[in-house]
Amino acid sequence: MILLVALLLVPITICIDTISNLYYIKLQGLFKANLEQHETELFRIKLKILFIKYYIYPLKKGTVNKPNKAKKIAVKKYNKRSVFLRLFRVLRTFKTKYFYMNIDTGNCITNAKLYPIIALLNYKGGHYNVNFQGQNQLVLILKNRPINIIKSIINL
Repeated sequence: MILLVALLLVPITICIDTISNLYYIKLQGLFKANLEQHETELFRIKLKILFIKYYIYPLKKGTVNKPNKAKKIAVKKYNKRSVFLRLFRVLRTFKTKYFYMNIDTGNCITNAKLYPIIALLNYKGGHYNVNFQGQNQLVLILKNRPINIIKSIINL
């Protein structure tokens, strides 16, 4: 019982960092999935579960056994609006720990028009920047707990 409660309270961290090409989802101390570059493939997923590492190549073509007969499966129809609302409730449970954005639209006039808006956003608190050097950067770190996700799904 204590193990189940501990798993529900362990923080989940999602990191998107385009400055250092770091993209991962981490369940503190138990699981980590990195998206990293590879020499021959476009990218690979590095899974680390406890102390064991796995590499997954999602774009690699493999042999897939196709069944000879197509089976008809009854598809349950969902209300699109209710699925969207549940997804939105789950996304609202995530807390933003750090956000940094550095953008360049490629047009100096559009950048000049964005500059006062970005200055206003920074005045209220934030890490936004407009540059004229062709750099686009984003750093986003989100945190959540599995118990919050479960509560938003079942709507306690």
